Amino acid sequence: MKRNPILATAIGLILSWQATAQQMPVAEKYAGTITDTDLKEYLTYLASDELEGRETGEKGQKMAAEYLVNFYKEIGLEGPVDGQYTQPFSLVSVSYGDIELRVGKDKLVNNEDFVFVGDGNIKRSKSELIFLGLANEENLEKIDVKGKFVGLWAIGQQAGSLMDKIWEAGAEGIIVVTMEGQANFDRLANRYKSLSGKGRLGFEKPTEQKPVFLVSSDKMASLFGKSVEELKEAAKTSPESVATQKVRYKIEKELEEVPTENVMGFLPGTDKKDEILVVSSHYDHIGINSKGEINNGADDDGSGTVSVMEIAQAFATAAKEGNSPRRSVLFLNVTGEEKGLLGSEYYTDHPIFPLENTVNNINIDMVGRIDYEYQEAENQDYVYVIGSDMLATQLKTIIEYNNITHTDLILDYRYDAEDDPNRFYYRSDHYNFAKHNIPVAFFFNGVHDDYHQPTDTVDKIEFELMAKRAKLIFYTAWDLANREKRTPVDGSNDRGER
Repeated sequence: MKRNPILATAIGLILSWQATAQQMPVAEKYAGTITDTDLKEYLTYLASDELEGRETGEKGQKMAAEYLVNFYKEIGLEGPVDGQYTQPFSLVSVSYGDIELRVGKDKLVNNEDFVFVGDGNIKRSKSELIFLGLANEENLEKIDVKGKFVGLWAIGQQAGSLMDKIWEAGAEGIIVVTMEGQANFDRLANRYKSLSGKGRLGFEKPTEQKPVFLVSSDKMASLFGKSVEELKEAAKTSPESVATQKVRYKIEKELEEVPTENVMGFLPGTDKKDEILVVSSHYDHIGINSKGEINNGADDDGSGTVSVMEIAQAFATAAKEGNSPRRSVLFLNVTGEEKGLLGSEYYTDHPIFPLENTVNNINIDMVGRIDYEYQEAENQDYVYVIGSDMLATQLKTIIEYNNITHTDLILDYRYDAEDDPNRFYYRSDHYNFAKHNIPVAFFFNGVHDDYHQPTDTVDKIEFELMAKRAKLIFYTAWDLANREKRTPVDGSNDRGER
């Protein structure tokens, strides 16, 4: 008799839910070990002044790593690499000791008038600054950029792909506007000023002679002797009408090696132990700012890290009592997220367990607060879930089932919208797993006024709500670790292809 694939799929799902239902009392028992008291205890240390903001490669990050290692040892998890609980690797701190930028008669001040975001090691050089206008191919076709510095007006536009074409057309450098107003730019410049003494961390790679400078709309207009409105209008219709200017510049590049490490605790599974579920957070933050103030990072991502700790403890307790999960679980706290998702990139490029055996990544980044959208809401028991049906539509269903059954949170999917300007799906560590076609879900509380500020402190954390969110993640992880079949990949990372 011919097999009915729809019926077979339905029967498979029913059997999966039946198996999950049988596990429910066990899951509820261990979810009960996740408490706001424990979360507060762990976070009070990780987000304390003693750890100085957990800057990647700095003393506080090392102290946090040691704390996590000792915790995983204490609860009985294994070190997955010959008994070791860390995955050491080295980054390179790139600093630019002396950057000069002169346009016409104006000498611009680094991290005040401009921010340098490119690469290069260039002795004093000079060129001509031309105005390209809006970041579109039409303007690039009408203006010859070869050998020139290019003034690019990219407010409200995606400039990345066009910038690649500008380089391909032979441009010598780019000065780009990405935001309106000097006040908005000043906030960006202050952020870069606080980083300038530490250098930019990344993986070592050959130097590219690509000078790219960001300026405000006001500064760009003044460089060309125009008002902002005049320059904005010219950017749309007639960039060639804007007079060229002389540019002189210098970039001195310096490199320093910075050792750092991911932290891991491993729980072996039973009959499906070769399949791995990864539960992750980043434990680094942004350290001390240029004013000497500590960015404690209680929410970002102290909250996610202590949630991983509590979930790990719940699984470890279950294993000690003879209830190990079927699949293995890797609890992964990565470093370098604030520097560009570097720790998770290193893990997925150098996986401890084969990526083809990694069934899912559940990532927790900022789950301790209430954001702008819910501050005035009557019901504030919510969590944003991002990317849960991007690669595997079944994963979203599993999360919803566990939420309905256990936690009754508002699951908000607004950041999965194709036109979401925040692009959060691409901005935390889960994305490095998603790039390898591993289904992911990112749990997030949204942005608030204390994001990346010294005011992101423990006293502002909603611990009861955070515990409820952590329990939902535990239930989801327990389900994924124990169900018969892994979530099948039936989607794409490209929202346009879904």
